[in-house]
Amino acid sequence: MSAARAQAFALLALAMLFWAGNWAIGRALREALDPVTLNFWRWAIPVAVLAPFALPQLRGKGAVLRRHAGLIVLLGLTGMALFHCLVYLGLRTTTAVNGVLLNASGPLFILLAAWAMEGERANLRQVGGMLVSVLGILVILSRGDAGVLARLELQIGDLWVLLAMPAWGAYSVLLRHRPPELGGVALLFVTAVAAVALLAPAYAIVLWLHPAQAPTPGAAAGVLYVALFASIASYLCWNRGVAVVGASAAGFTLHLLPVFGTLLGVAALGEPFRAFHAAGIAIILAGVVMATRATRD
Repeated sequence: MSAARAQAFALLALAMLFWAGNWAIGRALREALDPVTLNFWRWAIPVAVLAPFALPQLRGKGAVLRRHAGLIVLLGLTGMALFHCLVYLGLRTTTAVNGVLLNASGPLFILLAAWAMEGERANLRQVGGMLVSVLGILVILSRGDAGVLARLELQIGDLWVLLAMPAWGAYSVLLRHRPPELGGVALLFVTAVAAVALLAPAYAIVLWLHPAQAPTPGAAAGVLYVALFASIASYLCWNRGVAVVGASAAGFTLHLLPVFGTLLGVAALGEPFRAFHAAGIAIILAGVVMATRATRD
């Protein structure tokens, strides 16, 4: 593996680490903030934070922005506005565990989007790697007991989370066509601006129906986390990784989410680390390596 690809996969793994916390926070804030409000501020804050860095980079790029306006709007719609609203809506009635399990379908939808939008076909090793990783995820979620999976209860929220996955697949494939004239910060800024503009009408309706109230310190901290880490840091890492290794290969790193979720639970919450954790993590990593080594984007 080249140094550039190794660095790209390291960035993708870091994005998974930041996103792992997003699922738990989205579930924790389900009563404090509705999905539209949480998602609006998730991107409005990055717009304000990134503006001083991005605007100088965009000086003189008006023609580039006009030429790629449609792509920028689609990126903001699929990967930011639509995807996260559906995820947060789902997390209101399903658990973070179910959400992470359904998120394991992300690589499949990226492969399907690549096939539908680009005519790209997955090979047997990619499919095999995906199945191996899913097996590892099931080992962790079942705690090594297949009976646990049989007792998982599906909620309407599971459907919302599943509906979000095609949007993420489309976003990841669309990134292939990112304007080369725009750096990572500039691209993230303009797509975040597009997302905020798309979310603004829905947010205005929410405010009209339910006037805003001051958030609790816990809710404010959660919003800052998703804005700074699960949005700015993670998207910069993801976008750069996809640019180097391609959408299909990057998609398999989504299977690292339950790995980091497990490790965060052990480190932050003092949860015990069991043999099934080690086995599941090893299986997931084996599947990711198998699938990504087979990709030639």
